[in-house]
Amino acid sequence: MKALQVTAYGEIKDSLAFNEVAKPSIQAKDVLIEVKAAAINPIDKVIILGYLKGMIPIPMPSTLAYDVSGIVVEIGADVKGFEIGDAVYSRVPQEQMGTLTQFVAVDSTVVAKKPENVSFEEAASIPLAGLTAFQCLEHVGIKANDKVLIHAGSGGVGSFAIQYAKSKGAYVYTTTSTENVEWVKALGADRVIDYKKEDYKNIVTDADSVFDTLGKEYSTDAFGVIKTGGKVVSIAGPMDEATAHAFGMADYTLPEDLAQAIEAKKASYTFIWMHPSAEDLTTIKGLIEAGKIKPVIDKIYPFAESIAAFEHLATGRAKGKIVIKMN
Repeated sequence: MKALQVTAYGEIKDSLAFNEVAKPSIQAKDVLIEVKAAAINPIDKVIILGYLKGMIPIPMPSTLAYDVSGIVVEIGADVKGFEIGDAVYSRVPQEQMGTLTQFVAVDSTVVAKKPENVSFEEAASIPLAGLTAFQCLEHVGIKANDKVLIHAGSGGVGSFAIQYAKSKGAYVYTTTSTENVEWVKALGADRVIDYKKEDYKNIVTDADSVFDTLGKEYSTDAFGVIKTGGKVVSIAGPMDEATAHAFGMADYTLPEDLAQAIEAKKASYTFIWMHPSAEDLTTIKGLIEAGKIKPVIDKIYPFAESIAAFEHLATGRAKGKIVIKMN
């Protein structure tokens, strides 16, 4: 079967190739999924460029992508809760990375039934971005009447986070570019801040929490807009010390400016490394079936045009998710 693989670290056009690979065999706890659609994410681009090779080393060549939706065609001996023919979706574990192919073996504990009211392409757009947003906002305890700032509202994570925060009854600020303002408003954000014309730091005050999807100065600046005792959760800024130590970085300490900002507001800061979870995907399935969250897709590419899909991803201009349809 064919797979899109990264063959070497480097620029996208030089590093990707379609290769023939063996159909995977399953372990006792796995299900074999016939892939109907897969989605690509910024982490896939970062892996190709080699920026994570110290943290996530991969053999070359390796099949790309983590998000998948499809049909269960084989079940391991220890699997419960699934039958052949079930429509499912998942963010596969790191060691099973590689959904841009015809079949993928996945640990059944991170697989959930697909939402019944969406297509396979829409379902594939959800897992990584949805789990990231869900776990980050759950970490800060998002609830009714909270004020939350979500950066980059037009991206895959941001567009899901806006909808989830609104489903909890929060007041949502978000940032985006001029051309996306109306589109992001339609997702439900209460105050859309055009970063090309406005400075969010002059608009957001006393927020209960900030969801930092951008890193760099945005991580530290978040503490200028939250209330005393507020919470900042990041997927792009520096690691917090507990997370760094869990990754084996025993001597790690927070950057001084960030540590000072946290102390000044008596606030909390957490870096979240999303973990695959069938339980969380099942919760998200319920929200989608209830109409509280809708998948947001920028463009669907056929499998044969997967490299073009990665080139589009690299522009950083996608509104929502980029999906690849397998057949």
